[in-house]
Amino acid sequence: MRISVLGAGAWGTALALGMARVGHAVQLWARDPAQAAALREQRENARYLPGVALPAGLQIAVDLDAAIDHARAGASDPEGALLIVASPMAGLRGLLAHGAAAGLPEGVGLLWLCKGFEAGSGRLGHEIAAELAPGLRSGVLSGPSFAQEVARGQPTALVAASRDPWLPQQAVAACHGGALRVYTSDDPVGVEVGGAVKNVLAIATGIADGLPARDGGEPGLGLNARAALITRGLAEMSRLGLALGARQETFMGLSGLGDLVLTATGALSRNRRVGLELAAGRSLAEAVAALGHVAEGVPTAPTVLARARALGVEMPITTAVVEVLEGRLDPAEAVRALMRREARAEH
Repeated sequence: MRISVLGAGAWGTALALGMARVGHAVQLWARDPAQAAALREQRENARYLPGVALPAGLQIAVDLDAAIDHARAGASDPEGALLIVASPMAGLRGLLAHGAAAGLPEGVGLLWLCKGFEAGSGRLGHEIAAELAPGLRSGVLSGPSFAQEVARGQPTALVAASRDPWLPQQAVAACHGGALRVYTSDDPVGVEVGGAVKNVLAIATGIADGLPARDGGEPGLGLNARAALITRGLAEMSRLGLALGARQETFMGLSGLGDLVLTATGALSRNRRVGLELAAGRSLAEAVAALGHVAEGVPTAPTVLARARALGVEMPITTAVVEVLEGRLDPAEAVRALMRREARAEH
């Protein structure tokens, strides 16, 4: 299969090299010419995935139109072709517009990897695609996946979601095999809501785990608090998803519970690290600067909250995270505010 991956960050590179390893004709497009030159010369993404060699068959592109044409050339092949957008959420609209302007033929599917709501519009990826290119065969590839583990060939399960039944099967053909397992879904709304909200909840869990120790014990609020945050966070995620038209069972799958558990507890989670830094008393600017990478939960949190309020959906944990990010509460105060909420039935 001919595949172009637009974006040479950690996740785009990891997925590109995974697909190249199983024999697909993959091009990886880097926006920065200097980064593209370094990838070609070093055969390694030293900034994002140091120590992981790029397969010899993985091509590096710096011309966006040429990368799109690489996928277009496979449109008439029996196995079809894929264009995969691996930018942060802020870059999705521009790359979708570029792909739509190129007039992608029916044999080329478009998937995005980013997880979040678009700042300003509050739209999810499928809503942006419907606005810009309603005829495009498009969908989302998501699930619990740290790029470093995918790049090292460690077992990972993903979910490909689209209302077009052809596209998830294309994702299976492209990615499934070796260390990657891909499930299919016809609920892109649920998959995208899960992928977006779990980043916000991971910030909350990082805050709870990073608060100073009490009475000489271990740092953080404890494992009981972490379990409560994850479980009640899943309830928030589900409420918002159902209000947007998703199905409940999606949130018990890979892109809901699976991605939430990974991102809220894993040491490689950027959003969790933001929470830990905030709990340690650092400012948001300091916490983000220390990462050196994008933590999607930071721009997503206020957008999630605005969308939830417009729908009349209550999201107390998300509200607390936004209060901390915007400097209205410190982390300890946010925890106290959550604990003071009125008792109620669980369901």
